[in-house]
Amino acid sequence: MKTGQAKKRARELRDLLNYHNYRYYVLDSPEISDAEYDRLFRELQALEENHPELVTPDSPTQRVGAEPLEAFGQVRHSVPMTSMDDAFEESEVRDWDRRVRQGLASSASVSYTVEPKFDGVSVSLRYENGSLARASTRGDGTTGEDVTSNVRTINTVPLRLRGTGWPGVLEVRGEVVIPKEDFERLNAERLKHGESAFANPRNAAAGSLRQLDPHVTATRPLTFFPWGLGELLVPVAPRYSQVARRLKQWGFRVSEFLEVVHGIDACFTYYQDMLSGRNALPFEIDGVVYKVDDLAAREQLGFTARAPRWALAHKLPAHEETTQVEEIIASVGRTGAITPVAILRPVQVGGVTVSRATLHNEDELQRKDVRIGDTVVVRRAGDVIPEVVSVVRSKRPKRARRFKMPDMCPVCGSDVVRLPGEAATRCTGGLFCPAQRREAIRHFASRRAMDIDGLGDKLVQQLDEQGLVRDIADLYRLDTTAVAGLERMGEKSAENLMRQLEKSKKVNLARFLYALGIKDVGEATAQTLAKHFRTLRNVTQASVDQLQQVSDVGPVVAQSIHAFFREKHNRDVISKLKKTGVTPMDVAVEPSGKQSLENKTFVVTGTLSSMTRDEAKARLQALGANVAGSVSKQTDYVVVGVDPGSKATRAAELGVTMLGEKQLLKLIK
Repeated sequence: MKTGQAKKRARELRDLLNYHNYRYYVLDSPEISDAEYDRLFRELQALEENHPELVTPDSPTQRVGAEPLEAFGQVRHSVPMTSMDDAFEESEVRDWDRRVRQGLASSASVSYTVEPKFDGVSVSLRYENGSLARASTRGDGTTGEDVTSNVRTINTVPLRLRGTGWPGVLEVRGEVVIPKEDFERLNAERLKHGESAFANPRNAAAGSLRQLDPHVTATRPLTFFPWGLGELLVPVAPRYSQVARRLKQWGFRVSEFLEVVHGIDACFTYYQDMLSGRNALPFEIDGVVYKVDDLAAREQLGFTARAPRWALAHKLPAHEETTQVEEIIASVGRTGAITPVAILRPVQVGGVTVSRATLHNEDELQRKDVRIGDTVVVRRAGDVIPEVVSVVRSKRPKRARRFKMPDMCPVCGSDVVRLPGEAATRCTGGLFCPAQRREAIRHFASRRAMDIDGLGDKLVQQLDEQGLVRDIADLYRLDTTAVAGLERMGEKSAENLMRQLEKSKKVNLARFLYALGIKDVGEATAQTLAKHFRTLRNVTQASVDQLQQVSDVGPVVAQSIHAFFREKHNRDVISKLKKTGVTPMDVAVEPSGKQSLENKTFVVTGTLSSMTRDEAKARLQALGANVAGSVSKQTDYVVVGVDPGSKATRAAELGVTMLGEKQLLKLIK
């Protein structure tokens, strides 16, 4: 492509991608699929790689790309970033409203903008000629830290303003927050990898924004909401409610909860609405903010030494309270993870009585040093399980006792293990433990395991509640009459289930190993185990060293497999399965000579027209290939169907060879 054509196409792609980012992150109304967006993004990447002179600071490809910093620079705010006065009682709010009306020499009701007070980190974004020039934290209100590289990674921050009419210099101030659901996922990932959990979304947002490496910040689910303006070359609009509409037109995600109300009683109505709906909000809030809407009136009212007279934060009841730990117990989850749980002296937190709080795992328990008898700070956020945030060390009694994680499962008595590199402690009685029963049955019956059609969640729940199934082997001892008598069942449905159970008894070894639900043993690992050991007996009797000789089994997975088969309860269930007629078929010895795809690793993504992805995997495996679920440097080929998504993007980044469906068919024929 000629330089002129490349320049024109790059400009078109930047505009398209910025538009679709706006539709996705600001309006929450995407117009194209993720796959189509990825194709446009990769096209722009390729253009910029071939023509480096076309790269612009506001290009979507430049959101992440800066080198790690040694330290943050300092930024002096041209217009101070002041804080707000707080009010906790209705009388305090009414006094503030009275002072506002006196300051405006008016007895009439004042129009206020009202919106949630997000519990996040305040930042100021400076735009020059429509492009993001600098981002800084509040700091002490006069001087903050330069966090431009990190803020550029936030998708709800436009790198270049949309539309027209913005001033040459525009400072937009707002809050960086993490949504509740994203916060829970972030903490779950951290605990899974042995990292400490963040105490709350605000701490997570602050820690993410202050990373010296922007690539780390880019992995955090940050969102920006504007709440005000700083320096301006020219006024934007006479009222802040009008400013907010302009900001949305220019590409910002303005809070959908921002409203204009008239008079202080309307403010209280809004406050009560926020209080009652607080738990359902997607973000953590700690109050409601009232601001005079008329910007000229704000100028007239001015500031005190520390805060504007025209704004007030009406705080909500705390989501954190102090209470005492009466006991610590071990709770077994549906996947076998054993969690220490604090039994608390009941306390009201955010309008709900809390008597239990999670301590997450053994590392968190030790890091926070929570002991029986301690006085602790407990936090409850929305519908999230309450957690112990910290210990009040000054109130620790002399006889406070430490808690020790159990050596045996408190539910079923099976051995408890903690594998190297993992934060979680787990029960090894996966096939036997009542706490894990329903999850074990669901997984065992799933399509890629034993493929028992008709055994859905509702039926599994009833079988468990009625005591008809105590472990997965009991599935094959069910009778038609008992099943037909269950809710939403009948004789015909029961007979169909019996046929499916009978059909599933003849199963290949790989499917059976996957169906057992051994931690870290997915379909690909089950396939390589079956291929390597050939019989169930060989797998169950393999030592840790022998297991590690399998191509994709490392020390942690080997320990997990060995611990599972070492547990007598699991061996007993497998023995019961065999007695009911379940027969995992041995893997036949292959003819001598190397298979055509032996030692090659494939990933299949997207939709294929001539076969399902499962069929493609089976045919590749029949030729000796390993089929993995994710793309890595060890992947040899990625088979790309229609709408391949992120796996194709990852393959392109790593330079992995990609095959179309025609190439795949040619290869396997």
